[in-house]
Amino acid sequence: MYYGEIKNCDIANGSGVRVTLFVSGCTNRCPGCFQPETWDFCYGEPFTAETEERLLALLKPAYIHGLTLLGGDPFEPENQRALLPFLKRVRETYPGKNIWAFSGFTWEELHTPGAHPCVEVTEEMLSLVDVLVDGRFIEAQKNISLRFRGSENQRIIDVPATLAAGKVTLWQG
Repeated sequence: MYYGEIKNCDIANGSGVRVTLFVSGCTNRCPGCFQPETWDFCYGEPFTAETEERLLALLKPAYIHGLTLLGGDPFEPENQRALLPFLKRVRETYPGKNIWAFSGFTWEELHTPGAHPCVEVTEEMLSLVDVLVDGRFIEAQKNISLRFRGSENQRIIDVPATLAAGKVTLWQG
């Protein structure tokens, strides 16, 4: 897996002050995407053990609320497989911090056997995420006044509540 950027002290991509990892690779290629360079799976730098250590160090300060994954798309199958071991480390190292993920794939697509993003690690990866912002960016539904999302079709999902209820439960932040 490759990544395009790491942001420290990000306040735009989730609640509180965050460390944000922009992964590379996206097959959705939404018209009007704010990061089309991240569609390329080889954009940026390789995600290495050193990258993981850097992210873990950036997450350490008490004022950092958590990690955000976006891109590209962290739920592209190859990205899921690369991110899962890292997310386990984040959970073990910082159990009090939360994890947000942004995906052009919907919750339903991530749970549909045979769908492109639904692979052997999807369920486990989702179990490590606290909030999922799902759905493709739709330029005709763009709304700059929305919090943590770009278009009105996108949802901010409380993942633990959704898994417990067996139906999509929106984050109430």
